[in-house]
Amino acid sequence: MSFFGKNIKKIRTVKGMSQSAFADIFGLKRATLGAYEEHRSEPKIETIIKIANYFSIKIDNLLTNDITVNELLQFKESLTTLSEDMQKKQFVKIPCITENNSSDYVHHFKNDIFIDELPNLQIPINSAKKLRAFTVSNLEMTTQDKGFYPKDIVIGEHIAINAIPKLTNGTLVFAIINDAIIFRRLYITQKNVIFRADHKNIEDAIFKIAAVKELWKVNYVFCKRIPEFSTSFEDKLITMEQEILRMKAKLD
Repeated sequence: MSFFGKNIKKIRTVKGMSQSAFADIFGLKRATLGAYEEHRSEPKIETIIKIANYFSIKIDNLLTNDITVNELLQFKESLTTLSEDMQKKQFVKIPCITENNSSDYVHHFKNDIFIDELPNLQIPINSAKKLRAFTVSNLEMTTQDKGFYPKDIVIGEHIAINAIPKLTNGTLVFAIINDAIIFRRLYITQKNVIFRADHKNIEDAIFKIAAVKELWKVNYVFCKRIPEFSTSFEDKLITMEQEILRMKAKLD
């Protein structure tokens, strides 16, 4: 009697698979798989080869050795054997607008099939909000060598068009206007929306709210480079004051 039945049952346990799920992968009936595991039947060589190749196990090991759980888990002893006991961190998948697909995006942003085919980012956040990533492609949001540079990525939360007037002035957004995507700060007047760049030489873009086809409020930022964290004027004053007090204390 081979170890085949015992080994495939152990594989199922480690992978957290039911007999039906395991059998479906290899075109078997659940009852047939049960017969293998209970040593009431021996598999065809084609079935053995399929299972061995699928799980990257040597055929000889599958048939003649009692494979240990550690071997199946690549000797990672810290891993549990039951999938229901494994707490896997679920990362949010976010469709990403890039330079290569941005022109297509403005025409097909309502097409779910197109959105599903966009490249995805995965970030460790727990959010039920509808999110979209956008790759910066210009220097409009830079000022004095600070700000957003090409290849930086911003991630925005979807804002319904009728909710735009509720946003705070200066909110960082990216939006579809006409046939282009604009990444700027949003300002709202009684009749219009103003998209303002941080770069002082870029003029404001002014539109009616009805001209906005889609808008995302930026919540997360991924910079291609390490940003410079400059000390504010107030922080410098506090530092100077503390230094003066230390010097006075020494004199006293």
